[in-house]
Amino acid sequence: MYRFSNTVIGFLNLFTLLASIPIIGGGLWMARSSTTCEVVMLFLIATLMGLTIFGFVVTSQGGGVQVPGRVYKEYHLQDYSPWLRKRIKDPDYWRAIRSCILGSKTCAKLAFWTPLDYLEKDMSPIQSGCCKPPTSCTYNTATMVAQDPDCYQWNNAPTMLCYECDSCKAGVLEDVRRDWRKLSVLNIVMLVFLIGIYSIGCCAFQNTRRAETDYPYGENRMTKVRPRWDYYWWRWWRDRREALY
Repeated sequence: MYRFSNTVIGFLNLFTLLASIPIIGGGLWMARSSTTCEVVMLFLIATLMGLTIFGFVVTSQGGGVQVPGRVYKEYHLQDYSPWLRKRIKDPDYWRAIRSCILGSKTCAKLAFWTPLDYLEKDMSPIQSGCCKPPTSCTYNTATMVAQDPDCYQWNNAPTMLCYECDSCKAGVLEDVRRDWRKLSVLNIVMLVFLIGIYSIGCCAFQNTRRAETDYPYGENRMTKVRPRWDYYWWRWWRDRREALY
């Protein structure tokens, strides 16, 4: 895993996983509890569901565009969600990511590629966006033609390349999107597990109440007290005896 993953993807994964730990722990605790479990458990389930839905909404866009005649894809910043674009464009945030990409030597691996390699080999999103100009760019032409703005950001210097290109930012977002989607699938598994705990805990709670009362849960076990069959006879005999004496 590249070093930039430890700051971008690693942070997002760690945040969501840490948020899931108290949810799962709370679910296990509530399953053992003999008190009412509906309110708190439903809140825990709703929290995890909200995190999962947020992850899917944020990562629903993007995915890259296939380049004709090439194996790799290219990525465009405008294809990703506004929430992700806003954060990746932050200068301080991007400066930290850029330094991590430089330190990972990701682009150095392409320095020995031949023109044939560019036709036959695949690239990671980071390599496609940061280590080369867009495939549509044309250089050394006699006339000026309108091109992708990233074409003018490209520089052959190893410390420059296309690190300031929007395609590089898009490549980072694509890596984040892929890992976040995997984490969202894990959250769904956790959510199903938590709902199962909720159901089992509530069933156990209701069964315990039934065992204590021998009546269905919610039914009043108090009945009207009725006198024995000889109560009225003994009462009549007692009254007659008192009247005689």
